[in-house]
Amino acid sequence: MTTYLKGLDIPAVPTDESDIYPETDGKPMAVSDLHRRILIRTLQVLDTHFEERPEVYVSGDILMYYVEGDPRKSVAPDVLVTFGLGKKLRRTYKVWEEGKVPDFAMEFSSENTYRNDLGKKLELYGLLGIQDYFLYDAEGLYLPSALMGFELVDNVYVPISAGQTGGLRSSALGLDFHVDNVGLGIYDPAANDWLQTPAESALSLAEQEAIRAETAEARAEQEITRAETAEARAEQAEAEAAKLREQLARLQART
Repeated sequence: MTTYLKGLDIPAVPTDESDIYPETDGKPMAVSDLHRRILIRTLQVLDTHFEERPEVYVSGDILMYYVEGDPRKSVAPDVLVTFGLGKKLRRTYKVWEEGKVPDFAMEFSSENTYRNDLGKKLELYGLLGIQDYFLYDAEGLYLPSALMGFELVDNVYVPISAGQTGGLRSSALGLDFHVDNVGLGIYDPAANDWLQTPAESALSLAEQEAIRAETAEARAEQEITRAETAEARAEQAEAEAAKLREQLARLQART
């Protein structure tokens, strides 16, 4: 056994930061299939919406550490969006390294989380300075409203009122969130369009192409019909003209 005398430097093995700031809290994600499906879709549509903007980072369920040196100070928003960061892949989100907290955070509330989402997390996100905080209840059973939003005004969260179309506007994202037939719809008022996943966009494009093809085919059939009708009219006119010529020839023969 090696003994180190007092006053001597004891060799130390470099510490892996993942040991200090682990990538998982070890808690299972116990949610319903509906909850998971809508959450994954929301991340996909936001990721797709901001894919052409390299300074926008979109993630979800990533551990965010907000006090350097204290790994107990962590939280993992279901959805987060931060402006001014690169899109590099991260194992964790350390606020002191990134230089800022997310601009937008969202929690998908369940039976086990809704009290915390409306209590401690609401308070924490406000203290951290996250501009917009949204909550969504996929089952519509736990929150006072299936969709709730809060905006930070003078360091205090103020509830966001529904707009004329019933959606809640995130000023941080410039997007409107709605409860609709896909569960949670996100509308871009600037583009006047609903956000879609890549698969949904491909399907919509295919449907549009099919409609264009059907329309072109219908127009071609109409042109053929018009041509056939014009040909029939021309034949009828020629027959009538021949008949008139025959009648005229008979009259001339009599005289």
